[in-house]
Amino acid sequence: MQDIYYMHDVERKVPVEGQKNERMRAARTACDLSQQELADAVGATRQTIGLIEAGRYNPSLKLCTAICKTLGKTLDDLFWEVGE
Repeated sequence: MQDIYYMHDVERKVPVEGQKNERMRAARTACDLSQQELADAVGATRQTIGLIEAGRYNPSLKLCTAICKTLGKTLDDLFWEVGE
């Protein structure tokens, strides 16, 4: 699979793929939300939220944005990592 890089300001951002999304899980639990409650809030299924947190599903930008708004975080906070 080809690496995909995103430009943001001067830093190179890379999407978090194929690895657990602990940041999303931590943000969800900090908001005292279950996977089902987050799923209901963003119009997804509990299974989808679980797969995103497990790093086995690459969500659409629309879903990422809805998750960020619900959890009070930015896309950078939850989904991107600064590449070297």
